[in-house]
Amino acid sequence: MTLTKENELLQALKVLKSKTWVDLTHTFGPDSPHFSAFKDAEFETLYTHDDGFLAQQFSFSGQYGTHIDAPIHFVRDQRFLEELELKEVVLPLVVIDKSEAAAENHDYILTVEDILAFEEIHGKIEEGTFVALRTDWSKRWPDKEAFENKDEEGNNHLPGWGLDALKFLFEERNIKAVGHETFDTDAAIDAQKNGSLIGEYYVLEQDTFQVELLTNLDQLPAKGAVIFNISPKPEKASGFPVRSFAILP
Repeated sequence: MTLTKENELLQALKVLKSKTWVDLTHTFGPDSPHFSAFKDAEFETLYTHDDGFLAQQFSFSGQYGTHIDAPIHFVRDQRFLEELELKEVVLPLVVIDKSEAAAENHDYILTVEDILAFEEIHGKIEEGTFVALRTDWSKRWPDKEAFENKDEEGNNHLPGWGLDALKFLFEERNIKAVGHETFDTDAAIDAQKNGSLIGEYYVLEQDTFQVELLTNLDQLPAKGAVIFNISPKPEKASGFPVRSFAILP
């Protein structure tokens, strides 16, 4: 590497560090909200400073806290987390704000019309972007009852993506990945009606990833930021807690 290239790289780092960085990741623990099919996380202290050092053991499902889903999570014979390339998980970020709609209707489902209305204001969604759906549902964290939002019959009510909207984004706008503040891609009412998470399956069928349980989307612009989704690299994993963050323009 030449001196010129080194200077370019270091200069780029200085520019990045001069910007505002926003953490998009929840701190999670044994009592945090999580998908109902999974057990609560378990944190155990193995050694304390009285033993000479602090060490802990953590037990939780791969899809716990703010996490990244690899294609294999829903789709057979697709890529595991370790197979995602580094440059895939760093992307231009678009944030579609439907927080007011979700506050009024907890079963809100994003539509193609919502996307077109967004583009009327902010311009066409560019190819290769990460599109996040802001609902402000993350503000309910870490209250399990508020986050699950169950009715008297025990059914959850959470907003989500419509399948047509996802198809439009991936097939007409050629985006790379999506993220949201809730447990699932699909609105809870759609999951109950369809008996499965068809939106989530569709996203992962595109041989790409998604990030769930994002937070602080209200601190981001509609366009112009960059998202980083950094996770450990466990062998043959379908997903894992992720440290997602954004750098603002």
